[in-house]
Amino acid sequence: MLVSMEWLAQYVDIEGLTARDIADKLTLGGVEVDLIHARDTGLKNVVVGYVTDKEAHPNADKLSVCQVDIGEGDPVTIVCGAPNVAQGQYVPVAKVGGVLPDIKIKKAKLRGVESQGMICSAQELGLDEKMLSKEQAEGILALSGTPEVGTDITDHLGLNDEVLELDLTPNRADCLSMIGVAYEVAALFDRELKLPEVDQESQGEPQSVTEGTGEELPAAVRLEAGDDCPLYALQVVKNVSLGPSPQWMQNRLTAAGIRPINNVVDITNYVMLEYGQPLHAFDYEKVTNGTIVVRHAADGETFVTLDGVERTLGASTVLITDGERPVAIGGVMGGENSEITSDTHTVLLESAYFNAPSISKTSRQLGLRTEASARFEKKVDPERVLPALRRATALLCAYAGGKVASREVSEQVGEAAPKAVRLSYKRMEELLGTAIAREQVKAIFDRLRFSYEEQGDHLLVTAPTRRPDISIEVDLIEEVARLYGYDNIPKKLLEGRGTIGRLTGEQKVKRNIRRTLQGLGLNEVVTYALTSPEKAQEVASLHEDVRPVRLQLPMSEARSELRTGLLPHLIEAAEYNAHRQQERVALFELGRTFTTEEEELTELPQETEELAGIFYGPRQTPDWLEKEKQLDFYAVKGVLDALFARLGIEGTSYVTREYSGFHPGRTAEIRLGDTSLGCIGQLHPHVAAAHDLPDCYAFQLQLKPIYKAATADTVRYAALPRYPAVTRDMAVVVDRGVPVAALVETIKRTGRQLESVAVFDVFTGIQIGSDKKSVAFSLVYRDPVRTLTDDEISAQHKEVVEALRAQHGAKLR
Repeated sequence: MLVSMEWLAQYVDIEGLTARDIADKLTLGGVEVDLIHARDTGLKNVVVGYVTDKEAHPNADKLSVCQVDIGEGDPVTIVCGAPNVAQGQYVPVAKVGGVLPDIKIKKAKLRGVESQGMICSAQELGLDEKMLSKEQAEGILALSGTPEVGTDITDHLGLNDEVLELDLTPNRADCLSMIGVAYEVAALFDRELKLPEVDQESQGEPQSVTEGTGEELPAAVRLEAGDDCPLYALQVVKNVSLGPSPQWMQNRLTAAGIRPINNVVDITNYVMLEYGQPLHAFDYEKVTNGTIVVRHAADGETFVTLDGVERTLGASTVLITDGERPVAIGGVMGGENSEITSDTHTVLLESAYFNAPSISKTSRQLGLRTEASARFEKKVDPERVLPALRRATALLCAYAGGKVASREVSEQVGEAAPKAVRLSYKRMEELLGTAIAREQVKAIFDRLRFSYEEQGDHLLVTAPTRRPDISIEVDLIEEVARLYGYDNIPKKLLEGRGTIGRLTGEQKVKRNIRRTLQGLGLNEVVTYALTSPEKAQEVASLHEDVRPVRLQLPMSEARSELRTGLLPHLIEAAEYNAHRQQERVALFELGRTFTTEEEELTELPQETEELAGIFYGPRQTPDWLEKEKQLDFYAVKGVLDALFARLGIEGTSYVTREYSGFHPGRTAEIRLGDTSLGCIGQLHPHVAAAHDLPDCYAFQLQLKPIYKAATADTVRYAALPRYPAVTRDMAVVVDRGVPVAALVETIKRTGRQLESVAVFDVFTGIQIGSDKKSVAFSLVYRDPVRTLTDDEISAQHKEVVEALRAQHGAKLR
């Protein structure tokens, strides 16, 4: 909403206030002002002139020599090249020494004739061409009406004005009008409000029509759209003569961002901006018997709007008809078949109230948004429907030569009553954290023009219909707070026993997971919770014997089911990156999956928190020092081992198992004791190829058992060891089917003063037998309080070897 300061001053006393003062107060009061536009284009010494004479230039075919009265006695001679300059025109004249944007006017001699100034075009004055008609944009600017010669052009065109650009929230539709903004400014500054007064006499209504004895043109309304149009009013105005609207009206419309067209259209736009009530003017001769029937459109019915576009309507669209054919789409746009033209002499004015949801739906369906629909969508004031109609009628009579030719015709279904809301002083004090005197609270409602009735410790406040955003008690408390001034509410520490904010155990684990995986080079992604049945079945989820949850009204088949696993969309994310030449990808996601055991869902689905990751490409980017290392199962396993170590989870194992969508020989189940945590492995080559992926590895884990097992909430530090360590290496030969993890677990369990154990070699070959393998370990022994002797270490090492032989059939190599 653009608010002209000059226009605003007509309704509220703003004497002594600058545009910045008003903008700051409005913003602090909850009506944000984004910008303040100065309409001044930097003109100096530019005045209104009158062309008294025009002659052809003696030495140039395309130049004219004009005599122009600029209010300084004798006319001055000005040479002009515009083809549309003519005798009898009022024009903007830049005098010698005057300043236009980027131009300073000097005396000049053009083809032998001295020119004492310049007749200006709109472009030379710096006016916005979008706000001008085609005629005004071409050649010099011919001024409408009979302005006083010598008047400063900035005063005549309203260029000494400033405009506030409001960024309104949807609940403050009352400020989509000048009167609404005036109410707000008057309340914030406690200033006098001066609203326009309209009565029947000001409309120039003939006495015969008032008494019903003279000629009266027929007009009638019939409502058949139910609650979508509960109020509709008409007025007929005859003897209308189309022409330019008065300059002051054009100035205000231009300041508000609306291009002036003609007096009839400009008046309807002017009243819409003034009252916030959209109006529409029909050519009376094109509406059968002046009768309006408001109904819903038939599904698929077509209609050509004012912009010349044929539109297909839905059954919920409100259609304005004359009983025989449509003439407008209610609340959105009029029709081409009833528009005002230069031949129009009798106007049928419409002012109505349309249901906001209905207009919003119609506007969306048609892809058509207008100034009118924007206001109806946010709700207009039903009590301004008739005053706006009377105001427009009065302006048509005053500035278009019109005469009232009918009674004011209206039909209404139901009644919009102001809403009364109870305000508790105690509740207000609790929410605001400060006590405001009751007399001050009542004074605030007086400033807002809200009526009220005191009832003990409560106020029964009646909000006017222009403020539909006031519906509950906290709305009233907000009104008190913003007019009292948020900056006047004292700062105060909270009292009482509060809860100290802290992370839950699960939140700590999730934070550690994110930080650890990010530190290991993975990037977190967030994908859709909706998927398709085909994608959901590409890889196995962690849930068995459960059903996916299907949507009743999916947006598309590609988003028709809630996911039962995180991997399908991670595969999509990897594919997206691969198609954009990303050679190395490592992604993870923490999210929820959804399952049910019911054939027909009657209860909410079960939600499970899971973690999944996907990898492809080299383990690290190769350089001159390091050769490229290919990603494999053990690299991904190492990521999970590091994660488990960071979470303080010990005793995990990897057991060979097959999962659909994974490589049958390179996949394992991850276990913690007897509990299955998830799976890890290479995606099946067919799945990878279907998504244009190279060899691709993935894992997926359930978080619930991880939450229970995690013990490391925070990083813990230990002092550096003071005593030396001793390293012993050994290699053992075991059957190929013996997991290395089982050997490591036995070593850890047996070595009493063992600090660490690491596998540094695995060998297979005919030298040790086709069904055997050799595994080499490096064992580090250390005691935290003393130096171990060689005999102690040898004894422990012997115990480790014996345990490996007894439990796994290992032979020392």
